[in-house]
Amino acid sequence: MSSTAIDPKRRALGKGLDSLLPRVQAATAPATETEGGKPREIPIDQIDRNPFQTRTHVNEEQLTELAASIAANGVVQPVLVRPQANGRFQLIAGERRWLASQKAGKETIPAILRQVSDEQAMEITIVENLQRADLNPMEQARAFERLSREFHMTQEQMAVRTGKDRATVANFLRLLRLPSTVQTRVESGELSFGHARTLLAFEHAEEIEKAAQRIAALSLSVRQTESYVQGLLHPEKAKKEPKPKPPLDPNVREVQERLQHSLGLKVHIEDHHGRGKVIIEYAKLEDFDTLLEQLAAS
Repeated sequence: MSSTAIDPKRRALGKGLDSLLPRVQAATAPATETEGGKPREIPIDQIDRNPFQTRTHVNEEQLTELAASIAANGVVQPVLVRPQANGRFQLIAGERRWLASQKAGKETIPAILRQVSDEQAMEITIVENLQRADLNPMEQARAFERLSREFHMTQEQMAVRTGKDRATVANFLRLLRLPSTVQTRVESGELSFGHARTLLAFEHAEEIEKAAQRIAALSLSVRQTESYVQGLLHPEKAKKEPKPKPPLDPNVREVQERLQHSLGLKVHIEDHHGRGKVIIEYAKLEDFDTLLEQLAAS
């Protein structure tokens, strides 16, 4: 990625929406656009959706909960919009609040107006969503890719803008290597970010798709997925690792402890559904002789 210097207007993007961009007062702007950043009640039906929105999925349950809150308490944080030449407004930030307000039956919504370019509106939208972390992993990956491709940001610059570390940015970008079918599973929530990152250990798309299908079918956890993937990548190591011993039956354990106490020696009982063997360990011949005497006496 290019290390091209970032436009001064972009450097403000780590400071919150209120200080992102200087307010520009256009000569032809309506009176409502020169309010110094104070929220205005704007008719919801006069606001158009943000064409630069990176979110493709909205959780309906969460949206319904937000709508109920807005119906009871109103919109706490204003949305950010920009005026359009046709007299309407275009949403820049606050899509969930805007959608939930419609769901709640609100006719107006508090909004702050900004005069910004298409490029500025796009960058604000992407960065604001990434800072809120309310995108699914694939949406986040595509948002970072868009910042890289359209704004020539390095991974370090993206990390600074969004408050994430560079390694996290790199991990999200790596998700774009996944086959489209697997990306769909991640987008739907069938596979998590942890599952997806683990699958990137494979080199070929066919291996990733096959493993993803099995992981989803068995509902494996991320830890189980890591073990499964390592077993596929290093089968010879998996064969050498001893299998964990099954837990000892409490009744068998009690008898084992009684024998150890009685004999004064270490005792192991291997029981398999009522069949098995008793192993008595001794450290020297004297212990063996004592054991024989005890057994003969009984």
